[in-house]
Amino acid sequence: MSLELEELGRSGQELAALLKAVRKRSGLTGARVAARCTMSQSKVSRIENGRVRPSLVDVEQFLRACDAPPTLVTQVMAMARLANTEWQGSRGIRRKGLDKKQSELAGLEASSAELRFFLLSMITGLLSTPEYIRASLAHIPGNHAKTIARKLERQHVLYDNSKRFTFVLTEQAVRWPLVGPDALAVQIDHLASLTHLPNVRLGVIPMAGPTDPRPAPLNTFTIYDDRIATVELSSGVMVFRDPRDVMGHLQEFAHLEERAVFGPDAAAFLSDCAAALR
Repeated sequence: MSLELEELGRSGQELAALLKAVRKRSGLTGARVAARCTMSQSKVSRIENGRVRPSLVDVEQFLRACDAPPTLVTQVMAMARLANTEWQGSRGIRRKGLDKKQSELAGLEASSAELRFFLLSMITGLLSTPEYIRASLAHIPGNHAKTIARKLERQHVLYDNSKRFTFVLTEQAVRWPLVGPDALAVQIDHLASLTHLPNVRLGVIPMAGPTDPRPAPLNTFTIYDDRIATVELSSGVMVFRDPRDVMGHLQEFAHLEERAVFGPDAAAFLSDCAAALR
């Protein structure tokens, strides 16, 4: 099944309508389907009315409860995967307000216990100094005072010891000259200081590492627990909720984590990077 970006977003309502039609065609009541799925009747109702996004497991159980034929199962499961993938275009994010996006990210961070970040070419807002944040927004027209404030406010989550953070940065992300040498040195010093937080693992993949026959990573991505993976592109963000997609990113992250240096080695590497700028 090809994935068209314009289909993402509206597929959730189409899936809800199709599941409702499948249930009606089976002759079962919502209560009966709920009993067969070991779900509450209210959850079945919310799924059928598009008020809750069903997981692929939910959809599979629903279809099995309705004795759906294999061809229909294939069709509906393909739509379910599409419904669990979301496209957020950069232009749309800017129209809604960049500060609104920061609130959305803060919500994801608040609801997650373990967060993993792979940073390919730049430093993420959670790890950034105010000057670095301002520079990262300089190419976008408008007043970004609220967005900068929200980015800095989000950084408080790093000090919540009930959460675990792992950041893997490439050497390119550390050294990318978004700001001048002095400001970049301060930014790198800040990264080094964060390696001492007890709930934060911050690693760097040096360019001088061993040869790796596996493909190089193509995108920055973040994984929230084992629920959601977000992938950043120059034109927007892809959000994956299909467990297979999330697992694929977890496996890629594990490989990248193996190549990174952490702890005192990371702090020493960062110190050398900062010293080279002074």
